[in-house]
Amino acid sequence: MSETVCSGAAPRNIVVIPAFDEEATIASIVEEVRIQGYPVIVVNDASTDGTSSAARSAGALVLDLPCRLGAWGATQAGMLQAIRTGYHNVVTIDGDGQHPPGDISTLLTPVAENTADIVIGSCAARGSIARHTAWRLFRALSGLRFEDLTSGFRAYNLEAARASLGAEATLADYQDLGILLLARRKSFRVQEVPVRMHPRLVGKSRVFSSWLRVLRYMIYTLIIACMRR
Repeated sequence: MSETVCSGAAPRNIVVIPAFDEEATIASIVEEVRIQGYPVIVVNDASTDGTSSAARSAGALVLDLPCRLGAWGATQAGMLQAIRTGYHNVVTIDGDGQHPPGDISTLLTPVAENTADIVIGSCAARGSIARHTAWRLFRALSGLRFEDLTSGFRAYNLEAARASLGAEATLADYQDLGILLLARRKSFRVQEVPVRMHPRLVGKSRVFSSWLRVLRYMIYTLIIACMRR
């Protein structure tokens, strides 16, 4: 599937960052993204610290959610705002410093060239044994063959972003695998591009920080994979 932009206007790109208690890192990330030439929406997922004020001071448009929606719900809120304000291509990055803003243009290139509807910033070498165990199981059950199934560093064209706001996408609480399965069903072109990734600057992964969290994540995502398959 491909995006059609009316009136001959050049696609407008924007970066969406879901953030929960990322006061320590969010300002520097926003500043780096803006240096690359992209506007930023930070969706403050009911943080308990100064994430909102730090992001706003750094130049981001900040959406303050009254209650926690989780990473995917916050991302959807940012995507909706982006579409409503006329942006065509949306790049999602995490607020913990893992995704280098300098690689945003790498993700947007296949979208701009109309060779992909969704682009995954892939770093298959990253992560713990738990993460790689989960990836192998997800590939086996879902039939997806992407190297990095859980990267939140992604680019969406307008059509793919709209599909990611539908009722079916909202049911995919863990967007990583759920959205890729949705993309397959809707015949979106999904491409992986290699990117760099850094360790979290502060704290631990919210999913892969313990085997208990991994187990919960895997059970939920496996249910999605089996239902979609």
